[in-house]
Amino acid sequence: MPNGTDRRFYRRKGCGRGDQGAKRKFCDLLRCSQGSDERDNRHAMSCRKPDRADTGRSNGDRSHRHDRTPDNVTSSKETRMRGIWAAMAAALVSCAAQAQAPDTQEPRRQQKRASAAPTVQQGSDGPPIPFIDSHVHLNDEAMQLDLMRRFGATRAVVFWGRASDNKTIAEAARRHPDLFIPFASISPERSIFRSAWTTDDPTLLARLDELLASGLYKGIGEISAVHFPSPGLNETDFDPLGPMMRGVLALARKHRVPVLVHIELTRMRELSSLLDAFPDVPVIWAHGGYTPLFLARRMLERHPNLTYELSARTWPRHPRAPDYTILQDGRSIWPEWLQLIEAMPRRFIVGTDASHRSQASETMKFESVQNLLRQLSPATRERVAHSNLSELIEPRR
Repeated sequence: MPNGTDRRFYRRKGCGRGDQGAKRKFCDLLRCSQGSDERDNRHAMSCRKPDRADTGRSNGDRSHRHDRTPDNVTSSKETRMRGIWAAMAAALVSCAAQAQAPDTQEPRRQQKRASAAPTVQQGSDGPPIPFIDSHVHLNDEAMQLDLMRRFGATRAVVFWGRASDNKTIAEAARRHPDLFIPFASISPERSIFRSAWTTDDPTLLARLDELLASGLYKGIGEISAVHFPSPGLNETDFDPLGPMMRGVLALARKHRVPVLVHIELTRMRELSSLLDAFPDVPVIWAHGGYTPLFLARRMLERHPNLTYELSARTWPRHPRAPDYTILQDGRSIWPEWLQLIEAMPRRFIVGTDASHRSQASETMKFESVQNLLRQLSPATRERVAHSNLSELIEPRR
């Protein structure tokens, strides 16, 4: 049987890779059977002794005599062929049985593929942990409500964004008083306020005083007095000890509300002096000024009225600088940061820094908060997720 026929036969029978032993055996037997006739004839010719009666015969008679195969050779050949064909039949039966039998190797292959697949990463299991979001630029109300529902945010501190202002923030809070906690802002990042900051215009502070007196706002912020440049935002660098920041904290004291400030580490000395000047005013430090660990500890130890806010610090990767995140691998908190949070559970709060640019970016922010909360001890988690911020926005009268 030709080799091509062998391959077509095995394709029809569905013999797979697991049948290679049977296939090789079958093909060897075929090759053996194809060459057996020639080998037997050659063997008979070489081993046969001339018959004495043939010596006197003509060449034609002797040639005729050589064409005949001795009976004992024929019998041996038939026996061997029967064995060969029996072995071939057994090989065919084995191949057919293997083709119909279940593939015992497949479960092992599937198990191997499963072990090589990515495992569920830390912080991604279980239902969402309830938390109050300390940092939301409310640009898309519907998206924000959906994200809160999906990721367990029971309430959210909301303030101006690229598509909102103090008025629209108050209106959103009226529609959802149990969900939104409105803050009033006169941040110099906004072009309508920047000139007043540049000239230390007291009328801007008077405007903030009116907003707080309305009772619609539960805090002040975000006030970005010192903010490095980022997409869509101009850099600001106003002295935290200047008249405007002092005026903002004086109004916070008057109305007994917290202040959310964005002041980066280049002005940390001035911020420290400002906190000393207003020790009774609760100050929320947005993103913790993106300070490294030892500066965060130092500021918290020196200033009891300072709360370290972790928005954008829990992202797997920060677009401005990779060292802004407190995660060592995009998921796990650095052990030293975890130790600090556990040692000072009343001094940290979480936030998303939501801005509603896309579903993907906002989902990442909310997931990052859940990831951090799952790595905290239960007692610390409750403080960081809920109680600390709740006590700041609902001060004891």
